[in-house]
Amino acid sequence: MAARSALLRSLPRIFHSLPHARFYATSTSSVNPTEISHFNNLASTWWDPYGSSRLLHLMNPLRHDFISSCHALKPNSSPRRDLRYLDIGCGGGIFAESAARLPHAATVTAIDPSREVIEVARQHARRDPILQEPGKLEYLNKGIEELEVPQSLEDRYDVVSLFEVIEHINMPAPFLKSCLPFVKPGGWLVLSTIARTWTSWVTTKVVAEDIVGLVPRGTHDWSKYINEYELRSFFEAQKGWGINGSVKTMGCIYVPGLGWHIVNGGEQWGNYFFGVRRDPVEL
Repeated sequence: MAARSALLRSLPRIFHSLPHARFYATSTSSVNPTEISHFNNLASTWWDPYGSSRLLHLMNPLRHDFISSCHALKPNSSPRRDLRYLDIGCGGGIFAESAARLPHAATVTAIDPSREVIEVARQHARRDPILQEPGKLEYLNKGIEELEVPQSLEDRYDVVSLFEVIEHINMPAPFLKSCLPFVKPGGWLVLSTIARTWTSWVTTKVVAEDIVGLVPRGTHDWSKYINEYELRSFFEAQKGWGINGSVKTMGCIYVPGLGWHIVNGGEQWGNYFFGVRRDPVEL
């Protein structure tokens, strides 16, 4: 009965899958107090692999695979061992910690506007002496609008990540524009999110939240999901991004009991990764 009621409550919104006016609305801050409050309540279980963030733990290897596939679009370039990462909306640090341990990572800066969640991230990182090395991993309790853009291009970041973040932002376009200056020429902005379709509504809202309880109820707002073509349109309008096909997508799906799997074309209807490279030479 509860699941049926939830389905009926959500049903009217499913018919509105045209491009969002919300995507291009303006705002001075990406921080949503309601979203912050929701994730504050989940902070204590962030590092429980069987808790509320279980799906994020299971997805983390795919995040690294996707970044590697983006870098592989430059097959003739020599692999670097001094990459700088900026993880925006890092939460409890699942990706940030794993990135900091990579042999090619020089430094990882991770930011999140939730004080409670950042404290969980800092406490967990203290368990690993490698992560305590100066400059290896730094957590900051900030939104992207509060972070100062490095003056030198070389001090900007090779990888800027927004994993499971943008679907929690009220005004995606201004938020993305705030992120772009942090990527150095030749670097990548990578993100994961969910397409706004019938399928994603059924799987992420009705099944995952209301019926099975894979994630806490209220984690997602279907109306905030972003379709892949909306992201492509946004970056096509940005000068100096995605030249010569330097845009990559990868669909994925969670199968209970089997984990996350790559699905060709999945970016059109469900969870997906999106990456775009900043042109090496500003045009």
